[in-house]
Amino acid sequence: MAARFSFVRRLSSSALAVRPRRTIMYVPGSDERKVEKAKSLDADTLVFDCEDGVAYAKKKEARSLIVRALEQMQFGRSERVVRINSMDSGLAEDDLVEILRAVNLPDAILLPKVETAEIVARFQSKVESLIPSDVTSYPFLAIVESARALVNIKEICDAGTRGKVHLSGLTFGADDYAASIGAVRTKSSSEVLCARQLVVMHAKAYGLQAVDMVNINYKDLEGLKAEAQEGATMGFTGKQVIHPDQIPVVHAAFSPSLEQIKSAKNLIKAFERHQAEGKGAFTYEGKMIDMPTVLQAKNVTDLAKAIGD
Repeated sequence: MAARFSFVRRLSSSALAVRPRRTIMYVPGSDERKVEKAKSLDADTLVFDCEDGVAYAKKKEARSLIVRALEQMQFGRSERVVRINSMDSGLAEDDLVEILRAVNLPDAILLPKVETAEIVARFQSKVESLIPSDVTSYPFLAIVESARALVNIKEICDAGTRGKVHLSGLTFGADDYAASIGAVRTKSSSEVLCARQLVVMHAKAYGLQAVDMVNINYKDLEGLKAEAQEGATMGFTGKQVIHPDQIPVVHAAFSPSLEQIKSAKNLIKAFERHQAEGKGAFTYEGKMIDMPTVLQAKNVTDLAKAIGD
């Protein structure tokens, strides 16, 4: 029985093997004021952007500013990630050559417009040729944001989870995806529900984090709260944000409450006690408890430990 519980622990914590990414905050790499301001933000992950947030004429300037930020600025507990341009843009190689020459490498790369395993393989090969030989493992996140990407998502995960440059999370780009299928974005987001579920399903099948879509209505914090809570309920581990005011709202949605943590710990203790007594399913607080319920409780305690609650 003890061995079985050990398996539960490994399975439930696979997506938390890396640091939590409840909030992924985009910072335009060409805007020195916003890069400077990012030092005071409490996002789990800061993404210094070379792609959509930067005008074409400012790409070179963005690369230089990001390298300077990586080498000279401190961003507290936040993970430092760089979103490069897509592999088919003609700009990605210049991005990677410049960014990966930094004395302090970014903690990860965010790769946009990932539609095929071939794109992943090209990216992995280029990064591996640029990072120092003593770096034995280097993570990246992939943005899936088109119908083609969703059709190929299993192959993308297969390719990404092999090799030194490895996939650690899937990020869903809802607006680009909606454009690719000709859908109209709505407040309910029903038009992207299936795609969101596919992202979560594949991320969890491969032990990856799943990062939900941006809410572009950054002043509507109540709408953001509902959307973030929905994403957390669906199984996403975090959400992309574009404004500092969105950070605490999203953190709250993707963090277990003290009551939830206490309840989960007590349930696991009850499970361990019943296992030691040779019992299987049991009743706890008026509910029938079996392995899936214990696994859900483990997810809560693992996340609480990872974020320091």
